[in-house]
Amino acid sequence: MDGFTYNNIFETKGIEYLAILAFFAILIPFWLILNRQIKIRNQFKKTAGILNVNSLNIPQGLFFSKYHIWSHLGVSGIARVGLDDLLLHMVGEVRFTGIKEQGERIKKGELIAKINHKGKMLNLYSPISGEILEANPVLSDNPELLNNDPYVRGWMYKIKPVSWTADTYSYYLAEDATQFSRQELDKFKDFISTSIRKYAPIPSMVALQDGGELLDQPLSELPDEIWQDFQEGFLGKKTFNRNKNCKLNRENRLEN
Repeated sequence: MDGFTYNNIFETKGIEYLAILAFFAILIPFWLILNRQIKIRNQFKKTAGILNVNSLNIPQGLFFSKYHIWSHLGVSGIARVGLDDLLLHMVGEVRFTGIKEQGERIKKGELIAKINHKGKMLNLYSPISGEILEANPVLSDNPELLNNDPYVRGWMYKIKPVSWTADTYSYYLAEDATQFSRQELDKFKDFISTSIRKYAPIPSMVALQDGGELLDQPLSELPDEIWQDFQEGFLGKKTFNRNKNCKLNRENRLEN
């Protein structure tokens, strides 16, 4: 056929096609990784939810201390104490370790229990003084009740109080408890933002949503150093740092 010429595109455009194939070979894995990260982030947010005062369970008739332990006096004169819902939304799923035994006496402000999340510990201090009658026996086999039902089946101790009115005088009740929780959330948001900068590099997506909203259970994915600061700022006295104290003891022995 006159005027017809045949060109092999693989001979004339080979380099260009190889470059295009190489480009897609790099782009596709990058795109898959990026979308996987976005999917994980969205899944995390969907699972965790947003932490605000509307997501909290704050029953009427309970006394809430500033260290996030609630107290309730029954008609029999026996009090129950446990963790408030705000604390559990801050730390995530935890296990309870009792410190006091039946028959022991405890004073308001004394160490009464510990909670543990993947080796990270927080100390809890008694909101009232009295005699320990019972630690909740179901928490050892059903630790999830502490998070899922903190005010009914997930209580920590039964205590026979000796100075109920004086011990609970400054605690929060009803609408005051809601207002206290709102203030604590604002304080906690500032704490998280400061802690993330202090102990960088920690992905802010773990604790804060786009726009600065708190994600639910933010402390569950944050390091032990932040838990130590949280202990002092929100729960009272510092936790016992075993490694630090062992180091100090060794140094003292060397000096002596």
